[in-house]
Amino acid sequence: MISKSKVDKAGRILSDKDRNYDELSLELDYVFEEFRKSYLAPLTKLTLSLQEWLQTYGQQYYIAQRLKRKPQILRKLRRFSVRLTQLQDIGGCRIVVDNNEAVDGLVSFLRTKLTDSGDYTIERETDYRDWGRDDSGYRAYHIILTTSGIRLELQLRSQLQHYWSESIERTSVIYGSRLKENEGDKEVLKYFKKFSDALHFLEQEKKLSSEHEIELQRSRELAEAIIGQASPKALASYVNENIIKTMSEAEKNSQSSLNNWILVFDWNDGNFVTWDLVGRDPDEATEAYSNYESQYPEEDKYEVVMIGSSEISSVKHTHSHYFGIEHHSSALEDMEQSIIGLTSRMSMDVGARRILSTLKRQGRWGKKAIKIDTLKNHFCLNVATFHESLELLMERGLVVGSDPVSLNIKKNKEISELV
Repeated sequence: MISKSKVDKAGRILSDKDRNYDELSLELDYVFEEFRKSYLAPLTKLTLSLQEWLQTYGQQYYIAQRLKRKPQILRKLRRFSVRLTQLQDIGGCRIVVDNNEAVDGLVSFLRTKLTDSGDYTIERETDYRDWGRDDSGYRAYHIILTTSGIRLELQLRSQLQHYWSESIERTSVIYGSRLKENEGDKEVLKYFKKFSDALHFLEQEKKLSSEHEIELQRSRELAEAIIGQASPKALASYVNENIIKTMSEAEKNSQSSLNNWILVFDWNDGNFVTWDLVGRDPDEATEAYSNYESQYPEEDKYEVVMIGSSEISSVKHTHSHYFGIEHHSSALEDMEQSIIGLTSRMSMDVGARRILSTLKRQGRWGKKAIKIDTLKNHFCLNVATFHESLELLMERGLVVGSDPVSLNIKKNKEISELV
């Protein structure tokens, strides 16, 4: 057994960026890995128990476990000035279900199962769904539990909450800033907060107002421009199905009900470098994890992650940011069918939609026209692309007349959908 003070010393020394690596650091690296390794067996036991219980739950879910990456742990120690033994999420299990209502049901179901098992003590429950955590917009339901003196974190998310989380993960690496840790341009951070709020609004089965949609689009365009300047890479990528097929074939030859996999992802070109099936043995798995982390450092834009799963194909759902993420317009349309034509609306620039919204609000249809100068200087002062946007609306036949102008009554339905 390694003493608590020794573990905390390892966290303090290894998280010091200004300290040179020496013999003491080498010794404390071993302490760190032994401490992290102690989480794997109880975490695997928890995951297997959850899977057994969920067989009787009767609803669709995706589940995976993970040991927190070493660079993440050390950054968290620096960011919050806490001790290594105080961290509560070194070992974690994630369950993704359909919607918020399913999360509520799952919380109640698992609370009973965990308590009745006698193996776990629920230390704390935190619901981040209504307001989001801090300023990032992260939403989920967290349960911190203990077993045999080990703290484990259970994350319960809806599909949309998970989609947001995976989107910000992928964007963070492409952008080069850890957005979840409040790094990066404030406008990019604002966008993800607004995006999270919009998804939460829709999950409550409410319809976004045209003003809300326009503001979300404006914020997205600004964020994408900032990210585009920082990185030439696209924000979406293809889904790499081949690696899943290969891993699934290897899984068929395994006799274990749960396997640990190490995935090495290269964010420089958006592809997997390698993968390794390391089984359930804690010594073997954590030693391999540590070796891969040393071989593929985070500062070179490699990401090494160890995922535990009984069905590796589910990684496409639990860690979708490695496999490409579709634009959020698809998520919005899937979530709320009443938002008809959101994709076509997103194809029109913000300025054009603001002009349409202004004309519609004033009832400027047909003969009830307005002079262009009046529209521009009194009602659309903040539309920087006024003339280009107005020209687009005229080309599409949504606005008629040369000067004055008005909305085309024949395009009433299309205009209503756009604003």
